[in-house]
Amino acid sequence: MRLRSVPLGVAIVCFLAIAGALTMSARSFAALRSSSIPTWLQAHVGEGDGQIAQVVLERARALYLRKVSEGSVKNPCYFAMDATRPGDLGNGVLGRRYYIICEAEQSFRAVSAGHGGGRNLKGVADFSNGRRCAKNFGNAMDSELTAGGAYMTAEAKTSFKGFYRVGAKQNAVFMRTFIQFDGEGETANARQRVIGGHPAALLRGMCLRKSPNSSYADHDGYVPFGKLVNYAGGRSNGCTSWSPADAEQIIPMVKDNPTTLYIYPESRDIAAMARTVAARQSTSAAGLYWNASCLKEIGAPKFWPKRMLEPIIAQYKKDHPLPPPQPVPICKDP
Repeated sequence: MRLRSVPLGVAIVCFLAIAGALTMSARSFAALRSSSIPTWLQAHVGEGDGQIAQVVLERARALYLRKVSEGSVKNPCYFAMDATRPGDLGNGVLGRRYYIICEAEQSFRAVSAGHGGGRNLKGVADFSNGRRCAKNFGNAMDSELTAGGAYMTAEAKTSFKGFYRVGAKQNAVFMRTFIQFDGEGETANARQRVIGGHPAALLRGMCLRKSPNSSYADHDGYVPFGKLVNYAGGRSNGCTSWSPADAEQIIPMVKDNPTTLYIYPESRDIAAMARTVAARQSTSAAGLYWNASCLKEIGAPKFWPKRMLEPIIAQYKKDHPLPPPQPVPICKDP
């Protein structure tokens, strides 16, 4: 059989095509490997305390890998939160439902985090949440609800809040850092809602104390003074709140080095779960996930979309205007 000679140009084209196909196959294989959950991380998957549910990890990891491939994230760590889990386990024990995952270091840590408390607009709409479990979720302005979905950490803002007593004659400055979140899709209004992460601490019982030599004094020589309260076991106004100790570790991780945060559940998860509960079907048979303890407590979850809830809140504000702000009183004790 006589072999035909192949023109050089055709041979080069064929070679490049084969090389390109091999390169694409290698890239596809690498992408497949990178998208599979490592064995060490899979060991943390579960529904027990300190574990992360499979669906929560898969979505959090997919979001992180997407942002890394887009070049918007270079941070070696990413975050996830499971807002279907209880925040308070009782007897002073907090539920661990916020996850810090650093795959390069093979590090996994679960800590506590607060969920949005929501509001009860008396006689109009009740979308409030209890201390232990969240039933209501949403993305409306001024709803104080948690909205599940994709977020990116953004800038850190540290502000002076006042002074508090730490000893018989010793006061300390209270500064609190707020990490702004930027969302996408249903969480796209996160910045507008001022949604972010911060320590679960604040000053209550505020009064003004004379301290003209303080760099924080106002034009009359007064500084704000209050009692430091740690509400790590409580609820937030829709933000993600960490215990002060955990915040000291989390905030430096994302300062000037953004990363991703995925919060479960999204509205689609809530709708599917509500339908399944209403039909009295098995949630596991339907392939749905919700923390069993909280699902038993809340009955069925509900998502309040902003298109529905924002007009209700706006009308309530008109019908129930806030009283004029009162001046902060002067401290009675020296």
